[in-house]
Amino acid sequence: MDYAIIDLETTGGKSDEEAITEIAVYRFDGNEITDRFVSLVNPERPIHWYVQKLTGINNKMLRRAPKFYEIAKPILDIINGTIIVAHNAKFDYGILKKEFSRLGYNFESPYLCTVQLSKVLFPRLDSYSLGKLCQTLHIPLTNRHRADGDALATVQLFKLILNKKRNLSEYIIHPSHWLAKKNSKEIIKTIDEIPSKKGILYLYDKNQKMIGVYASRNLKRKLGNIFLKKNPKSLELQSKINNVEYEILQGNLISKVITWHYRYTQNPIFTPCTPKNSFQQKNVFDSDMLLIDKGHLTGEKSIIYIEDNQVKGFGFYNLEWQKSNLETIKNRLTKVENHPSLQNLIQNHLNKHKIEQIIRLEKFK
Repeated sequence: MDYAIIDLETTGGKSDEEAITEIAVYRFDGNEITDRFVSLVNPERPIHWYVQKLTGINNKMLRRAPKFYEIAKPILDIINGTIIVAHNAKFDYGILKKEFSRLGYNFESPYLCTVQLSKVLFPRLDSYSLGKLCQTLHIPLTNRHRADGDALATVQLFKLILNKKRNLSEYIIHPSHWLAKKNSKEIIKTIDEIPSKKGILYLYDKNQKMIGVYASRNLKRKLGNIFLKKNPKSLELQSKINNVEYEILQGNLISKVITWHYRYTQNPIFTPCTPKNSFQQKNVFDSDMLLIDKGHLTGEKSIIYIEDNQVKGFGFYNLEWQKSNLETIKNRLTKVENHPSLQNLIQNHLNKHKIEQIIRLEKFK
């Protein structure tokens, strides 16, 4: 996998008027730099005084520099087929996309952010600015706040990141148009539209049949990862997806139960529920109970109802749910098929994780 590690300096000022003053791109194959492009850029507009002071780049320096349209092709040539990597990648990617859009070109590329990756792989640091990270991790950094110096430092930072975690597929951000072009079909809920929140992904084919359902701690990341894999089963799944829907859920247990429920009832071909014969019917739970945890949004609770050692169903209620009687709660449940594999799923979660509350049904009797 090849990466294009980039850094940009810009004019500053209003976001819709900001333009590139300097760009550095290093093509990196995961082991070494294989190509590079560095250039000042005439932004055809003045540079904000503060940015001039920060970078040392002034308006006079850029009068004879090439305009962006003159270097657009070599930039595309070096970036083509790569994943963009940048420190605060959302900013650099957004500026680059804006410059291409001014030329009438719809630029799209997957990208990785070394700020996000550093927070995951080097936790509890005081700062994640490039300068502070380089100081903490002993990375050489020269020409700070110039594109070439910052890009080279980001290359070294990215090497450290790859040494700690070689597979970064779950952190790759996939813009919507790139996804559509890759799969030659309209995805109703694109990756760009899906939030980076916990919940469940539902995948449907052209006949609106559910073909996959996944619980995830990061919906955007999960969907991006689905479209990144290259094995035959993943490629087949990608070719069949016509519609993606999602459900934000703050509670992990309820996400697991709902995912199990749809896999059991809908039998999606790419995430089938296959209850194992080794699961024997037995008394898993020690009493009748309500398992209370987070719901969709703040102020809502999820409830899993267990009675006579059977999982009866699940539901969602607002903070006033405790004023309800047991019959009202039961009437609002989504019923599930009680199965030993579901019982084990719930018990295993309770053994390893905390939920907000377990209420014995005696309270309602």
